[in-house]
This record gives sequence, C-alpha cells and structure tokens, in this order.
Amino acid sequence: MSDLSAAIQEGAKKSGICWLDLDRPRLAWHAWHDGALYVVTGGQEQDLPGLGALSSVRVTLRSKDNGARLVDFEAAVTVVDQAAEPDAIAALAKERLNARDSEHLTERWAESATVVRLTPQPVRTGSASAAASG
Repeated sequence: MSDLSAAIQEGAKKSGICWLDLDRPRLAWHAWHDGALYVVTGGQEQDLPGLGALSSVRVTLRSKDNGARLVDFEAAVTVVDQAAEPDAIAALAKERLNARDSEHLTERWAESATVVRLTPQPVRTGSASAAASG
C-alpha cells in the first residue's frame, strides 16, 4: 500500500466527512467500506448536485481533530446498485447520524436517493504528469 493510499484509508476511517469538488466544495458525510468512500445524495439526504453524472471527482479529507487537510485525491464515481451491494449500504446506514426513520432508512434510499461509490484513483507518475505540470 502506498503512502497516499494509507493516508486516504486512515483519514476516511477517522473522519465521517469529506469535501467534494462539485459546483463548489460540498461537505458530505460518508462511510469507508471495502477500499472506497460511499455517499448518499438526493431525496431527504445531502444535496450533492451532479455527482452521479461525473466520471471522477476531487475529494479532500480533513482531520477530525483540528480540521487540517490530510489528503486530496481523485476518485472514480460509480452509482451503486443498492440491491447488489447490501454490505456497503449497511455500512453507510450505520454512519447516518440523526436519521428520523432509521428503521426504514435503506428502503427510503432505494426509493428516493442515489448511493455513490468514490474509489480513490492511483496517482499518475512519469512523463505524462511531468509534461502536464510543466
């Protein structure tokens, strides 16, 4: 595991929120499960406009203790088939704080929300990234 991968995993596990670079930086609560961040948007949940239509998004993780930036990374965006990934949906539901209808939360998500997986992408190295920066 690279240093960046370790920083992403550690940061995502310690903090239940992240910042997503959408139309403007958007705060989002998430769950870390099986090497990816999972977020839910739409319906009665957080508004993350356009996220499901993107192929990738810039993610920032900050320290739970002092708010300092821990790591920034690009993540591949995949809309989740909620019925096909019950373990991920359960992990996400467990992280949902202050839900009015926690016993029906996942059913409500299936009806009116979109669950999105944000998979950290490898950092590009070599001549392509050097040419792009120079």
